[in-house]
Amino acid sequence: MRYAETGYHLEIDLANGNIERVETDPRSIELFLGGLGTSVKQLWDRVPPETKSFDPGNLLIFAAGLLCGTPAYSCNRTIVSTVSPQNDLLAYPMMGGFWAAELKYAGFDKVILRNKSPQLVYIWIHNHQVEIRDASHLRGKGALETQDLIRRELNQPNAQVAAIGLAGENRVFTASIEQGRSSASRLGGGAVMGDKGVKAIAVRGARDLNLARGAEFMDHMNEITKYIKFRNESPLPGVMTILSGIGSPQEMKHTDEKWHTENFAWGNARNRRKGFWTDEIDKMWTKTQGSAIKRLISCFNCPQQCGALIAYKDVPRYMMKCFSKLTYAMAAYVDDLDFSFKIVQRAQEYGVDGFSTPQILAFAVELLEAGILTDKDFEGCPPDNQGRFFWLLDRMVRREGIGDVLADGTYYAAQRIGNGADRFAHNTIKKHEQLPLKLGMLDPLYYIMYSTNEKISITQIEGNWPQAPFPTREEREAFVADWPQLPDAKFKQYLLDWEPRGEKSNPYFPTPEMCCEIVDWMEIVHNVDDALGFCAGMGSFCLKPPYHIHNYPKLISAATGVDIDEDGLRKIVRRSRNLHRAFNIRRGMRRADEKPPDDHWKRRFPEHEELLMDTYYKYKGWNHDGIPTKEHLQELDLGYVAEDLEKRGIYKNGQD
Repeated sequence: MRYAETGYHLEIDLANGNIERVETDPRSIELFLGGLGTSVKQLWDRVPPETKSFDPGNLLIFAAGLLCGTPAYSCNRTIVSTVSPQNDLLAYPMMGGFWAAELKYAGFDKVILRNKSPQLVYIWIHNHQVEIRDASHLRGKGALETQDLIRRELNQPNAQVAAIGLAGENRVFTASIEQGRSSASRLGGGAVMGDKGVKAIAVRGARDLNLARGAEFMDHMNEITKYIKFRNESPLPGVMTILSGIGSPQEMKHTDEKWHTENFAWGNARNRRKGFWTDEIDKMWTKTQGSAIKRLISCFNCPQQCGALIAYKDVPRYMMKCFSKLTYAMAAYVDDLDFSFKIVQRAQEYGVDGFSTPQILAFAVELLEAGILTDKDFEGCPPDNQGRFFWLLDRMVRREGIGDVLADGTYYAAQRIGNGADRFAHNTIKKHEQLPLKLGMLDPLYYIMYSTNEKISITQIEGNWPQAPFPTREEREAFVADWPQLPDAKFKQYLLDWEPRGEKSNPYFPTPEMCCEIVDWMEIVHNVDDALGFCAGMGSFCLKPPYHIHNYPKLISAATGVDIDEDGLRKIVRRSRNLHRAFNIRRGMRRADEKPPDDHWKRRFPEHEELLMDTYYKYKGWNHDGIPTKEHLQELDLGYVAEDLEKRGIYKNGQD
């Protein structure tokens, strides 16, 4: 009997309609855990580097995390893995909600789509019964509308439906896959789904999922329950509101947005608005948010209620995700939150990434104001900021006029537009739009994280380490006094010594060696979450979280019956991470690609930045160009990867 996992993948060849129920290797847990880890292995084995995102041979993999569907709180992430149209590297956007658990209850750990359907279809999974159904009547329908229409058509009100909107159908590079109150948004998974001719995947399951040692598992969960209660009753002092608690950023619960609105940049990462958050804004935004939220909601088996059902004025009801409350308003320089609750509903129906899309729209407005785009490009566009954003959004998802250029993102749009437009595409890493941040002093930790993380999105690598040093020694001592999540007690001293100013401050402290250890720790817990299916807000993207390196192995062992200790877990994660990196290296990624935007920090230190990268690469077992060495890959039981890189001539000048 298989425990925690079902032991089966669902494979669908969209070209000929062939459907297979494929039994998986039980050793995969010991090698790659599940979720992202096993999806990367599938992509390495089956998608050669010559395959592009819109080629039939590209796979689109929907994976439930290893512990999804178990009693583990907040373990509900679906990891969608594919080759990104935005940068030709591996993308793995994630979504919460209920879809992953439903897939496990239907008897599958993954859905693997290959090739392309000759007509638009949707997939219906009901336990082990699987159908490919005509979706021609759903063409052009919104992602949210499609979910409701499919449930009614199937007479299955509780089916979980992951769907694309018009953006996905039109292969917009920032197209998302929408599902319930969540979405898989970054790097264009929705565009690949649309290219394959799949409008939606609906799933309903009622099968059992077994735990190897259920009583032991629940004992661990009882301890975690106590800690969640403690943290909810004891917000952390001295940090911004959004980091004081636990859970996915709880923008629906919190109304204090002083930190975000005054520290994140407005427009397309254009400028910060210090002093924006006045008493008047506070009262106005609080009133608007209160009137818009019908009730707070959670993802599967989560106590934190990070999302909300929105019932606002004459806008059709929808469920808002955490951060989209801010992204459109700040990008458009609109001070009234009323705008957010209106445009986000349309954007989710279209199915677009809530981080990248607002910046792309702001980019277009800035080009118009600079005279690089003209009134002819904006013919018929309203003159006000709100009207412009609605107009641009409509054209982008339909690929009409200037919208067709914008639909590929700021990097490619700037190349097509020319005439200096590249100066305005200043917030991308590896051709992908980042959080709108422009800061002062170089931060060595964030330099490494921005440059090297495989998610290519900073929100998926930071978390367990404070974002800035505490002002006083007393505050630092209070913080480290109760910090059981640390992988090693030496990290306490690192934080105690880290100061806002002076010799032990940015950019030279933490030292490069310390930075490597801190970043590696945060990277490990993020990768564990992505393999197990945990919401990062309860683990990796959180200060002092309920889930951490010391209790992950206990949960995995009790759930699966495969006994894994902390050292074993680290090795599994490093194996997955290096395979993931080798996948991208094989597709052409190199050190030259690993750098933040030139203007991300005002004060830069090129020699120190090179030292940070040299030190980190060496720490990770990579050569000077960021390629995992033969020796390191062999230590991780990835000798076959080293052989492939060697055969392809990727190791140069003896740097193997």
